[in-house]
Amino acid sequence: MDLGLTGKRAFVSGSTQGIGWAVADALVREGAVVLLNGRSDDRVREAARRLRAAHPQAEISGIAADFERADDVARLLEELGDVDILVNNVGLFGVAAFDTVSDDEWQRYFEVNLMSAVRLSRHLMPGMLARGDGRILMIGSESGVDVPADMLHYGTMKAALLGFANGLAKLTRGSAVTVNTILGGPTYSDGVAQVVEEISRAQGVPAEEMKAGIIAQNRTTLLERFIEPAELAALAVYLVSPRASATNGSAVRADGGVLTGML
Repeated sequence: MDLGLTGKRAFVSGSTQGIGWAVADALVREGAVVLLNGRSDDRVREAARRLRAAHPQAEISGIAADFERADDVARLLEELGDVDILVNNVGLFGVAAFDTVSDDEWQRYFEVNLMSAVRLSRHLMPGMLARGDGRILMIGSESGVDVPADMLHYGTMKAALLGFANGLAKLTRGSAVTVNTILGGPTYSDGVAQVVEEISRAQGVPAEEMKAGIIAQNRTTLLERFIEPAELAALAVYLVSPRASATNGSAVRADGGVLTGML
């Protein structure tokens, strides 16, 4: 199926690895012009090199910016220009007991996981509305609906991101601009893999055994395995395509059956 993305200019925040990189790769496969983003020039160059190696004819560029740094964000917005597709993916992730998370850490999660999407959307949405077309997609999480007790700082920001997207979509009334959210489930991204490997080393357990043990503790997953980043990316490219023109203001689940409610 042709998704109609050839020549569309897309910016994916936090796209040097994990889900963001998988989304960028899927967009390139559909013919989009992709702008990558990471915290350093080296990370962006390496991600672009990998994409070009896989897709020699693709148009790929990138802008390094750390969303914890106000000066980096200001420079990014100056350099970015208009885009047809904005994928708000960048985010911090971590497991921590509530009483160990400091105010500074809460602020970090607020700046990166929520305000990155606010600032990028505020900068790019007016152009989309003026042109009458565009896509904004939030890479959310089931943790924003069912907030984990050991990830309160993460889940709270994902809940806020979900609310932000819901309200933002209401500003698109009467246009062909859409704002949607993917509610991803437990995904074996690079960040999760790193955490699993750290735990496995600390406990002296093989990483694959640790990985299987962790997902086995999730009693509501219907997949009974981790989701792969490419599986979320497949849904992402559909939602940012013209094929999804009637989907707006939605939180679309790709959670592997973790959220057990009917809606």
